[in-house]
Amino acid sequence: MKEKKQKPLIYREKSPKPSVLRDAAGAHIGPMVTVRDAKSHLSSLLEWVAGGREITITSAGKPKARLVPTTETPVRKPFGGMGRFLLEQAIHGGPKAEELIREDRDSRGW
Repeated sequence: MKEKKQKPLIYREKSPKPSVLRDAAGAHIGPMVTVRDAKSHLSSLLEWVAGGREITITSAGKPKARLVPTTETPVRKPFGGMGRFLLEQAIHGGPKAEELIREDRDSRGW
């Protein structure tokens, strides 16, 4: 069997158009693909979308979903614990735990 000679990596296109994509005729939907083709070619479609393009997935000839590139999510502030929050809270007056326990024991006659 004859091997297919590939282009060197530096000369290949970054994300060539997947062969399963079709252009929507007469509609402004853009490139579209059927559900069946999307399931079998998902990896190449994801590479295509990661390049900044959008794809419409159709079922029975009607648009059902769109694959769009994601946006960067903002970095969340890491949780620093409750220590600072608790220190900022007002101290509630009242008997200490030891005093409550002692009072309870004394009332039982132990």
